[in-house]
Amino acid sequence: MAEAMKMRATMEGDVVDVKVLIQHAMETGLRKDAKTEKLIPAHFINQVVATLNGKTVLDAQWGGGIAKNPFLGFRIKGAKPGDKVGINAVDNLGTKFDGEVVVA
Repeated sequence: MAEAMKMRATMEGDVVDVKVLIQHAMETGLRKDAKTEKLIPAHFINQVVATLNGKTVLDAQWGGGIAKNPFLGFRIKGAKPGDKVGINAVDNLGTKFDGEVVVA
């Protein structure tokens, strides 16, 4: 099975540029199955928390309007090479996604 989360954290001057790609269907609950015409149940990521060395630096609440396989990019001031950036995400069904990367 492929990784559910791909991450990269690179220094750009005095900030860290973080990029995260999460593999997830992100179903809104409003789309119909083409064959059965029944609604596909909602299944989407609703919370994403980013940490730098264990300290929360981003806490986002998402909804069903985010695209399939969402990409998240953000920058953090005050980090150094070797620091750890972690991402924790939870979907509306309780599935958890975790990832960690070392700043390069």
